[in-house]
Amino acid sequence: MDEDLFGRSFRFSLSGPTRVTTTSEAETMETGAKLASSLVAGDTVLLVGALGAGKTVFVRGVALALGVDPGEVRSPTFTLVNFYRGRLPVYHVDLYRIEKQEDLSELGLEDLIGRDGVALVEWGDRLGPYHPGTVVRVQVLDLGGDQREITLEDGRARGG
Repeated sequence: MDEDLFGRSFRFSLSGPTRVTTTSEAETMETGAKLASSLVAGDTVLLVGALGAGKTVFVRGVALALGVDPGEVRSPTFTLVNFYRGRLPVYHVDLYRIEKQEDLSELGLEDLIGRDGVALVEWGDRLGPYHPGTVVRVQVLDLGGDQREITLEDGRARGG
């Protein structure tokens, strides 16, 4: 088993979802960092959750573990795509403002997803035709206060 900084053991599994409950932003970031240890160039992480649930905080943890200054990581709600240099390129995409799939073609997603870096896609359920098929799915559920339930499902090895 892998242990996070908070002494809890968990391992991402291909056989089913992994659920982690966090009680602070630091723990949510740590969970993202733990996921990052399994990511390689070409991987795509789809994040879903309500507005303000903590998706960007999770992304900040992934980016930190990939060598990006976490202070650089901002929600790309208005820019739609942010690029960060780390040990792997990190493409942070936010599809919240996308209203129709035709709008996706203007983002250049074909140049980001499945390429030289890791794509972290907030509101990943809106990816439409750019969905690469093999992804890590992360759902962030706000349980109130600083508590979050994060469900991770690794579909990379089984094609989903």
